[in-house]
Amino acid sequence: MKKQISLALAGVMALSLAACGGSASTATSTSEAASTAESTEASSAASTEAAAAGDVLDQAAAAAFAQDVTLTMWGAEEDQDLLREISDKFIEKYGNYGGKITINLGAQSEKEAKDTVLTDPTAAADVFAFADDQLNELVQAGALQEVQLNADDVKSRNTPASVDAATVDGKLYAYPLTADNGYFMFYDKSFFTEDDVKSLDTMMDKAAAAGKKVSMDVANGWYLYSFYAGAGLNLALADDGVNTVCNWNEAPGADVTQAVIDICKNPGFIALTDEEFTGKLKDGTLVAGVNGTWRANDAAEAWGDNYAACKLPTYTLNGEQVQMASFSGYKLIGVNPHSANVGAAMLLADFVTNEENEELRFKERAQGPSNTNALAAASSPALTAVVDQSEYANLQRVGGNFWASAETLGSICVNGNPDGKDTQTLVDDAVAGITAPVTQ
Repeated sequence: MKKQISLALAGVMALSLAACGGSASTATSTSEAASTAESTEASSAASTEAAAAGDVLDQAAAAAFAQDVTLTMWGAEEDQDLLREISDKFIEKYGNYGGKITINLGAQSEKEAKDTVLTDPTAAADVFAFADDQLNELVQAGALQEVQLNADDVKSRNTPASVDAATVDGKLYAYPLTADNGYFMFYDKSFFTEDDVKSLDTMMDKAAAAGKKVSMDVANGWYLYSFYAGAGLNLALADDGVNTVCNWNEAPGADVTQAVIDICKNPGFIALTDEEFTGKLKDGTLVAGVNGTWRANDAAEAWGDNYAACKLPTYTLNGEQVQMASFSGYKLIGVNPHSANVGAAMLLADFVTNEENEELRFKERAQGPSNTNALAAASSPALTAVVDQSEYANLQRVGGNFWASAETLGSICVNGNPDGKDTQTLVDDAVAGITAPVTQ
């Protein structure tokens, strides 16, 4: 075990010495080391995996922080206070190895992280958060460092689905951070019973009778997917990792399209963008709506004690009830292989995503943990709904031409197919656009 740990450590440190680059950002915290770390022997061959992982981290820290180290970490703007708190704890933990640790923070949306990083990977942050659907492109561009310090521990402490979301060709390239980036149904439980919310038809009819609405952003491929995937149709990233495979124009795709048009025409339904959702909650229009955990506080504020959430309902397709599917999504933490301090950056990424800090993230930001222990301790209607919907959810893996073509199809459905085109033609046109070769 000692030999394996030493070899792993040597490999990571070699990467640190070979790497170059770095970047500056806005907020900074610094700590002077108090003393030089004393080396320790591995306890025994009978040590648990957790102890072995801790051993690896301790030895990596002794090598990484024996000299001054400056790291830059990017995260969402709304996470900056949280990241400062975590950074200060990291410095406190590792600030006694002989060098000075400085962590600069910068605001960068996880949704747009890939575009920013790939503009110039050598100038990007050492550590950055990003949405899991960006993983393949970041790996292909050589902008993500494979997890090498304690990959087995990272895999064992997180949910299998989140680990899959961080893996390419069997290699772990990122640290799972959250497991709640999906969508489900919010509802007012003073208006709907638990049986009502099992069926979208029941919900819309009941809402219409009361002059209320159920909402969903149909003119958005992320949500439109739920109808076609629920009907068993396929949408996936091609083997080249760039283009999209889609068979929505095969049976029953045309019928699904008609079903979506009919839903959008229902007087109890309204198609709203994510931004419009909150406004209609506040003005009392909505009694239910499909959205994600980021709108949980808005729903709770609007409905108070009557706030509830559940998995997506069924919808009617050719006279039968079909369970709506969804995309599942995860936030990940990546390490830049161009960092001047790859080993130190791995230690920071590991620390940000450990059990304690994912619990803190849930407490302060209401984001669902990917860490299994932290997830078990977390509790909220939205998070329970995400877990319940996960049985019908798939990773978002599509090429770049999916979004515009799906948006066009969704917009036609929302507007009631104003040109009166045959639904087979509508879905044929959409698939032609979705599967068109991506221009690089």
